[in-house]
Amino acid sequence: MTRPLIAVPARFSATTSALRYAAEVNARALIEAVWRAGGEPVTIHPADPAVTDVTARLARFDGVLLPGGGDLAPHRYGAADTHDSVYDVDDLQDAFDLEVARRTLDLGLPLLAVCRGLQVVNVALGGTLEQDMGGPEREHRHIVHPVAIERGTLLERATGAQKAEASCYHHQRVERLGSGLRVTARAADGTVEGLELPDVEGWFTAVQWHPEDTAHEDAVQQALFDALVRAAGEGR
Repeated sequence: MTRPLIAVPARFSATTSALRYAAEVNARALIEAVWRAGGEPVTIHPADPAVTDVTARLARFDGVLLPGGGDLAPHRYGAADTHDSVYDVDDLQDAFDLEVARRTLDLGLPLLAVCRGLQVVNVALGGTLEQDMGGPEREHRHIVHPVAIERGTLLERATGAQKAEASCYHHQRVERLGSGLRVTARAADGTVEGLELPDVEGWFTAVQWHPEDTAHEDAVQQALFDALVRAAGEGR
């Protein structure tokens, strides 16, 4: 039986020494987690959605994984100013990722959104972000901390847990929820760590942390990728 195809939008990298040139990349840990789950990860090129049909491109896949990356441009969620800490903004990346989020949900394709991916979905549905959480003493960068998972959520069913140790790397967080979204997990400081759409057709969950960081040794984290691939296989 062939593996379900999981589309993973590439991230632009200005320098990649092994290739000698700028590149489009995805984290090896992320790709390996999808492969361990039984999926076939396929990196897809971020192209201008104004001139390419994103719906048609996604239709050939069985599921989608929106990965982490740099910050969304604040104007994408209506902010008039940009905080000094905002980094790695790319207008093409933003436009493509936002369209991927909208079209994946419209198609009912299974979708797992990670870190930036969660923020993309929130913004795509009309939500906003806190541009900076307040510096090193408040931001969630280079830390592993517990998150509480809400009972009865898709996230709980996927992981089989009400608590998880989350590997985080972000200085922004959800401010106002997008339309229809439900919070499925929070950190001790109240930061939104998980989202889902209870009334949407298809499988969708989003986490603010990076499950791929520890999935090779933490069954709870690997279970997220397993659930994505399982849902992708069931929908074929």
